[in-house]
Amino acid sequence: MALLNFRKRDDAARPAGTAQLEAFLNGYSIEVMPRTAEKVPDFKALLAPGTRVYIAHIDGTPITDMVATAKRLAEDGFPVMPHFPARIIADKATLADWIARYQGEANVDQALLLAGGVAEPQGAFHCSMQLMETGLFDAAGFRRLHVAGHPEGSKDIDPDGGMANVDDALRWKQAFSERTDADMALVTQFAFDAEPIIAWVNALAAAGITLPVHIGIAGPAKLQTLIRFAIACGVGPSLKVLQKRAMDVTKLLLPYEPTDVLTKLAVYKAANPDFNIAQVHFFPMGGIKTNAQWAIAHGGASTTPVADR
Repeated sequence: MALLNFRKRDDAARPAGTAQLEAFLNGYSIEVMPRTAEKVPDFKALLAPGTRVYIAHIDGTPITDMVATAKRLAEDGFPVMPHFPARIIADKATLADWIARYQGEANVDQALLLAGGVAEPQGAFHCSMQLMETGLFDAAGFRRLHVAGHPEGSKDIDPDGGMANVDDALRWKQAFSERTDADMALVTQFAFDAEPIIAWVNALAAAGITLPVHIGIAGPAKLQTLIRFAIACGVGPSLKVLQKRAMDVTKLLLPYEPTDVLTKLAVYKAANPDFNIAQVHFFPMGGIKTNAQWAIAHGGASTTPVADR
């Protein structure tokens, strides 16, 4: 009986939203690049079994490096989802070659399709929709295709700062999901404020967009690092959260952690079960190890590597 009472007091002492945050982090995914993955001696010591690992394809990265990273992660038992950035793919033959390499060498059967971070196409494609229209992923038996979402808009798609083209693209992707056998989801750009995210996800539902949302969140990092990435990536109004923090001298030198934004989203999700955020997707701005350790500390058993259970 004494032990039971102790547990009750311990649970009550935990910060509000702790249990909801643990549930919200279950099944999170994380992003790496070949050069950052090289710095990780053992992913199995950091990530829970089954954690989906995206491999970001930055312009200039050789496809051989991408495939080698995918192979390493797959051999460690992690589901691998490489990026296919449309604007750096020369032509349909190149796309077919990439798909074949990932399948043949790393047994990959899922992909994130996006326009990519370059302003002008280097070849035949300029958007993810054109990649899907080739039919190559379907022909290769890819069972899961994720596409990009933009809770605060995208200057690459809507240079005037509006949302019209973003919304049109979402409607096309929704229609495509209804005529394909692949499981699809929206993986979003990172944001720092829960309110715009909640408003955007609810607006999607009202517009009939039912693709599951995997919400992009920046992992723990130095404030200056995050502000630099946020500006470069076109993060919208929620950037003000970081700028406000930077004005507070007491917080300027402290690392940013996503605890507040994720707790607010988790509590909202718990109170609104139909709220269409299916998973959290981390951009590990401060390093993969730092991000994974934060997730382990806040996610409970579901985020714990096998060795630590």
